[in-house]
Amino acid sequence: MHDNEHFKHHLLEIKNLLGRHKLIEGLVHKQNLADLQRLLEQLDVEIIAHIFEDFSVDDRQIVWQLIRDDRKEKILVVMSALTRTELLSEVKHRNPNMTIRVFDLHEGRLRQIAIETKEDLANAQPIWVDLVMPEEESIAWARDIFGVELPNPHDLTDLETSARFYVEDNGEIHLHSDFLLDLKDESRNVAVAFILNKETLFSVRSKELPVFRLQRLRARAQSGYVSEARDLLLDLYAAEVEYSANALEDVYIELEEVGRQVFKSQMTDEEAAKILAAIAAEEDLNGRIRRNVLDTRRALSFLMRGRFLSKTQHEEVREILRDIESIDGHTAFLFNKINFQMDATVGFININQNKDLKRLTIISVIFMPLNLLAGVGGMSEYSMMTQGLPWEVSYASFTIGLIIVGWVTFKGLKFFENHQLKSLVVRKYKP
Repeated sequence: MHDNEHFKHHLLEIKNLLGRHKLIEGLVHKQNLADLQRLLEQLDVEIIAHIFEDFSVDDRQIVWQLIRDDRKEKILVVMSALTRTELLSEVKHRNPNMTIRVFDLHEGRLRQIAIETKEDLANAQPIWVDLVMPEEESIAWARDIFGVELPNPHDLTDLETSARFYVEDNGEIHLHSDFLLDLKDESRNVAVAFILNKETLFSVRSKELPVFRLQRLRARAQSGYVSEARDLLLDLYAAEVEYSANALEDVYIELEEVGRQVFKSQMTDEEAAKILAAIAAEEDLNGRIRRNVLDTRRALSFLMRGRFLSKTQHEEVREILRDIESIDGHTAFLFNKINFQMDATVGFININQNKDLKRLTIISVIFMPLNLLAGVGGMSEYSMMTQGLPWEVSYASFTIGLIIVGWVTFKGLKFFENHQLKSLVVRKYKP
């Protein structure tokens, strides 16, 4: 109980300082932030991690910038997985340098280094330099300090297939691969360029990807998860295969839901249109996954053929390739399932159209003799034939006659239809 009150007291104090910071920003906010930073220094990492659960997006970013880098790693380990993922994905690009993330190995874990100037990057000994939509300044820093030419993310999709995997004269290994981005409203493949320069892995892409975020979280939390740049590259490919497998599971679940609707006894055209749209979306995602794992297989095969990997890394690549083979089998099965459900749905649409045509045909047949009789009733000869009768009686009798003829025609059609159905049943089960 006492610890809970202590936690609430610190939470209230931090929120008050954040509120004052927003009110007086531009006047004495530096002193206010300094007070907040001193308070954070006095708190245990466990308390700070729990406090983050009650912060808004903006408050998280303000507080996170005030925490020392050596404490950030400890806080991330203690923090809940959901909050950690949200915090790292909510980082705002407040200056051009935020597009470049630099990591080194510290006590067997991946550690992010704060890069604010070119000198910070020059003094670092990174194992991984990750760039998301980098500006020219960040690319120039990497070129001047590491002597590596980084591609523009917009040009990655314009490469020929033969130019996606190659080795430069200076020993740089270049790989251009597609990574899956599966969101609720869209699914797409994002091109990523990898450059292995000595003991550093450079990655360049145009979008933040779940696979990269997952890799950073794992390497931060698990000691010994990676030991060199090639391990990091292989783990990214392994995580991509895992992410693709998870996306395939989502396709399975969606198709099972669609299947329950397809196998109903009846289906309207509106329902069929919705089902076809859902099936088409899953087919598109399944195709992207298949293309994606094929690209990953080509990249891993290139690394193996080039003898760039150690014996242990070769074994890891073989494990990844076995997972890819399994995914290939699932994608082929899903293609067949998708085609079957699409054919079944189109069959329902055809049945509905046949029913409509049948109704129109019956109506046409019924009214064919009625139209003929109505033409006769409108002739002057009919008036001559019934001149001895009052017109009310003659035309009432004529109308009753039309109704009788229509009813007899309808019954005749139903009898003919039932007779045909019985004939089909007899032929089917006749020994």
